[in-house]
Amino acid sequence: MAIVTIPAEARRITDQAEIRSFLAVHNIHYEVWPLEDRVDPASAPEKILAAYAPEIEELKKRGGFVTADVIDIYPDTPNLTAMLDRFNKEHTHTEDEVRFILQGSGVFHVHPHDTHSAPSAVFAIEVGGGDMISLPLGTRHWFDLCSDRRIRAIRLFQDMTGWTPYYLEDGVHASYQPLCLGPAWVAGAGRTAL
Repeated sequence: MAIVTIPAEARRITDQAEIRSFLAVHNIHYEVWPLEDRVDPASAPEKILAAYAPEIEELKKRGGFVTADVIDIYPDTPNLTAMLDRFNKEHTHTEDEVRFILQGSGVFHVHPHDTHSAPSAVFAIEVGGGDMISLPLGTRHWFDLCSDRRIRAIRLFQDMTGWTPYYLEDGVHASYQPLCLGPAWVAGAGRTAL
C-alpha cells in the first residue's frame, strides 16, 4: 500500500481513500490492484502481462498506450547505479508515466507546478506491491528505489521514446533524501546513497 509524505507539513497519509483524494488534486491517478490471487508476482513476464490483460487493455484505451512490459530490478542488476541516476534527478516526460508495482518498492517524489501559481510543496509517494500509479505528462518528479534496491513493475508506454527524462535546471531533488518510510526524509537534509 502506498504512503504519501509531505515533509514541509510533517504529514504522512496512509489511508487509501485519503491518498487517492490527495493525489487526484495533482492529477495523479492511483489504484490498488490484486496480487497473489491473480498470479504469482514472480512469474514470467508473459504470465504477468496475461494475468493483468484486462487492466492493461483498459489503461491502453484510456491513455492511448500501445505497449506494456515488465521491468525487473535487483540490487545486482548490471549498471544499476547508472540506470537509477537517469531518474533520480527532477525531470518530466512527454507522456504519462504508468507503473503497477508487483514486488519491491520505490518512491516517486513530486514537485507540483501550476503555470498560474507558485510551486506547491514537494511530496513523496512510496509505492509497493499492488500499487498502480499514473503520473501525467509534464509532472515534475524523480524516482528512487527503497533501500532493498528491488522493484518489479508493469510499465505502459504511448511511445517507447516518450519516457525520456527531460531534466530541469531548477530541480530541487538534491535537497531530499531518497529514503522510504523514514522520518529522515526531510527537506534540506541532503541526499544519501541508495
